[in-house]
Amino acid sequence: MKRRVVVTGLGVVTSLSCQVDDLWDRILAGESGIHPLRGFDTDEFKIKFGGDIHDWDPSEFIAPKEIKRIDRFTQFAMVAGTQAIRDSGLDFKMEEPFRCGVILGSGIGGLGEIETQMFKLFEKGPSRVSAMTVPKMMLNAAGGHLSIEYGLRGPNYTVATACASATNAIGDALKTIQYDDADVMITGGTEAAMTRMGLSAFTNIRALSSRNDDPTRASRPFDLDRDGFVFSEGAGLLVFEELEHAKARGANIYAEVIGYGASGDAGHITQPDEHGTGAAYAMTGALRDASLGPDAIDYINAHGTSTPLGDKAETIAIKDVFGEDAKTVSISSTKSELGHSLGASGGIELVLSAKAIQSGVVPPTINLETPDPACDLDYTPNQPRERRIDYAMSNSFGFGGHNASVVIRRLPNGEA
Repeated sequence: MKRRVVVTGLGVVTSLSCQVDDLWDRILAGESGIHPLRGFDTDEFKIKFGGDIHDWDPSEFIAPKEIKRIDRFTQFAMVAGTQAIRDSGLDFKMEEPFRCGVILGSGIGGLGEIETQMFKLFEKGPSRVSAMTVPKMMLNAAGGHLSIEYGLRGPNYTVATACASATNAIGDALKTIQYDDADVMITGGTEAAMTRMGLSAFTNIRALSSRNDDPTRASRPFDLDRDGFVFSEGAGLLVFEELEHAKARGANIYAEVIGYGASGDAGHITQPDEHGTGAAYAMTGALRDASLGPDAIDYINAHGTSTPLGDKAETIAIKDVFGEDAKTVSISSTKSELGHSLGASGGIELVLSAKAIQSGVVPPTINLETPDPACDLDYTPNQPRERRIDYAMSNSFGFGGHNASVVIRRLPNGEA
């Protein structure tokens, strides 16, 4: 019999806020974390805006000497992870270390370090490339540093499935506890690919919105005038815990994690399946794993990247899975406020889905001004809506045709 898994800690790093409750308040107020880029000079770039964390200062959480030894994406994970652990109230000195682990997602990893050392290689020669290059750039560095910091010796690895990375990692963490390989898992995603190379690459593949004159309104999921996603960075980490373990220590429980599904499109390397077939299969798998019918879901935090193809394909997939119930489920894309942080997005969005359950409020999809006739569901346009949310689903779909979906629920009365 599968063991039950709950969320007991939340942590975020985003361009809008790096504190969970403050981020939630700003999301409900319809604020945007998108702005002209300030992390580097954009004079030569076609796209000059995004969700960079230009005032980043991790010194409250990480020692100055250590900051220099880890890439920005690992810094994000350390800060969001420490927040989540503090929020959970766990003291890992009191836990069996082999029963506590880390499974994170990141689509790209230490791109900033790669870029820095490439400049050194070509300008100063191979002898000037830092000996810390590999430990800083490797995708598993974030999980490794978290495990070292807290002495977590259980399952520890990193998932790289582009924009589905965090949600795939979350699904793996769920199963790790369900099948008794751990009692506590730190999970979610982190990404810091907002570099000159990263911005150039996504610009040249024509994936990004070009609204340089109106950054805060550029991310507009499901709107007829959407023209691409808005590039962002950040991290969203959660503490997953076996239910009885959490109850025994009197932990605050945000939600129970009950279902996970994944699939592949086996189609185009960057474009989604226009019929949403793979996305639908992932959602159906999550519902099946949760032993739920589609009528149970109250809220979907959509992948909703603001791309012409992606939003339409997700809408088709939701209709295929939910049938008539697709018209009554509340849907929103919080990427409208935060942009798209690639492999971190699923972690951030599950944090926000847990807050939606806790507060009984559906966050809005801002900038939804002219509905696309092909996207004709309830996307909660521009204003939050009060609604009791017993079951929520979070979707993530990535380049390579990777699809992942997770379902969480309000813990039944009397079990908290």
